Amino acid sequence: MPVITLPDGSQRQFDHAVTVADVAADIGPGLAKAALAGRVGDTVVDTSYLISDDADLAIITARDDDGLDVIRHSTAHLMAQAVKQLFPSAQITIGPVIENGFFYDFSYERGFTPEDLSAIETSMGELAKADLQVSRSELSRDDAVAYFKDQGEHYKAEIIESIPAEEAIGLYGQGDWKDLCRGPHVPSTGHLKAFKLMKLAGAYWRGDSDNEMLQRIYGTAWGDKKALKAYLHRLEEAEKRDHRKFGTALDLFHLQPEAPGMVFWHDKGWRLYLVIENYVREKLSNGGYQEVRTPQILDRSLWEKSGHWGKYDENMFTTGSEKRDYAIKPMNCPGHVQIYNHGLHSYKDLPIRMAEFGSCHRNEASGTLHGLMRVRNFVQDDAHIFCTEDQIQEEVARFIELLKDVYADFGFTDIIINLSTRPEQRVGADALWDKAEAALESVLNTLGLDWTLQAGEGAFYGPKIDFSLKDSIGRVWQLGTMQLDFSMPDRLDAQYVDRDGVKRTPVMLHRAILGSLERFIGVLLEHYAGILPFWLSPVQCVVMGITHRQDEYVKKIAETLKKQGFRVDLDLRNEKIGLKIRQHSVQKIPYLLVVGDREMENGTVALRAQNGDDLGSQSVEAVTELFADLVAKRSRV
Repeated sequence: MPVITLPDGSQRQFDHAVTVADVAADIGPGLAKAALAGRVGDTVVDTSYLISDDADLAIITARDDDGLDVIRHSTAHLMAQAVKQLFPSAQITIGPVIENGFFYDFSYERGFTPEDLSAIETSMGELAKADLQVSRSELSRDDAVAYFKDQGEHYKAEIIESIPAEEAIGLYGQGDWKDLCRGPHVPSTGHLKAFKLMKLAGAYWRGDSDNEMLQRIYGTAWGDKKALKAYLHRLEEAEKRDHRKFGTALDLFHLQPEAPGMVFWHDKGWRLYLVIENYVREKLSNGGYQEVRTPQILDRSLWEKSGHWGKYDENMFTTGSEKRDYAIKPMNCPGHVQIYNHGLHSYKDLPIRMAEFGSCHRNEASGTLHGLMRVRNFVQDDAHIFCTEDQIQEEVARFIELLKDVYADFGFTDIIINLSTRPEQRVGADALWDKAEAALESVLNTLGLDWTLQAGEGAFYGPKIDFSLKDSIGRVWQLGTMQLDFSMPDRLDAQYVDRDGVKRTPVMLHRAILGSLERFIGVLLEHYAGILPFWLSPVQCVVMGITHRQDEYVKKIAETLKKQGFRVDLDLRNEKIGLKIRQHSVQKIPYLLVVGDREMENGTVALRAQNGDDLGSQSVEAVTELFADLVAKRSRV
């Protein structure tokens, strides 16, 4: 007689084995109708899964993240079934869930077309409306190989042949079609109500360029049509906000094939870059950090000792000189340990907070490069804190308060926090992990922060907290991190003399707030749709005259504002004032200062805001006060 314990702690007892669907029905008809799967213990299972012993059970619906995964996995199968109906000679290969959707790879004698996608999507809709029951069955490996070969699915047969002979093979069927899968899946195709096929792409079989090029169809699927519509709207907004467009339109930066993944910063883009870097520099200085600079190239022996050469060498650019091997640094931490080691430290010296705007290079695959978001050369707002075990909690708390303050200044208040704990493969004693994980959890709880546990997702060298931001159209960007490292300081011989005179290894905290400055600027441009807050704008105002009679007065105003620290451009062109205003508005300049004869006589300017508001005649002093107030408030206006 199994006793089923539900997430709210309530229990239901049965006098026979029950399926997940039976329990959902026992709770109520509404839940029975909405149930997509169940979570028994830590395992997500089909609603047909039979429970014969006492168990913890959560019913999964479309409102749950796991429910969305089940929907997307099942929609991938729905798409494969539709393809087979329309194109019987097509072979199906693999079709996993990805962020916001799924894909499936096919082998077919000709390329699919946009018209084919439309037909496939229509067929998927018909199969969903048919509400076909989805059922699971098992075959031995050899029988499964024979089955798929008989179906002409040689790729599936090849996948199964790589599975150990003693392992049972799961098949999921809907209607007269079956596919290889571990599951779980929705109970019937009628649960698949909101999906859309997005695009076509090429993909090599098993990711090997020596193999056949397959056709990949991408799709998205959601719990309901409202969520699908919202997602498609976000994609439209994201397309409008693509930071690469602003890079060109606002003359900020460009990239070119001769330097893949490396940014050419133009004058205005570099102004923005320096505003952000200098802002962070001031915050770090006030937070007790020392700023350092380490070499771009370090000898192979140091990277071997740190562990990077063996575990990260494929992502490192290397070079040689005088029969010595070198690597261009992909990260700053080994160099910071060298500065720490350049002298004997006492426990009284700790914590030591060491920051660097270090230029790093990583050999990212060319296919993954994407504007500023994924580059090969980038600068991190990187820092490392060397401290004792007893100082971990205080230093993490200090960092989180700094991080929240910085994010608020940039206009981000929706912060998502994840705590990642020990993975199976790790270094360090369990007692040390216990202490470190408890310290991080305690800090998050003491500060009253909402956070999510990601068990087993920590780095091999220590647990970590990751900080993500939600932008103005709801996308999530992982930026900040706080990582505890027990390994590298020991590998690189970092020590301090404790109060008992014994030399000990410090804990090394790897931390960043913005991540890479390049990527953060890309996020900012898309978050603000190119209309940056006043304090960040590369050009904060343009002063212009209506005729050349005002040129000297225009220059005087610009000089006055520049002396106050504002970023000012002049427009003395012999063009109509309406044209000047339109052109600078397109450039998303926050304020335009227009001067005619009347303003010159009165010692004023006509002030126009970026949104088109005419703020009327203003004294230069009033404009200066307005600008100073905007800078002081930053993005918290």
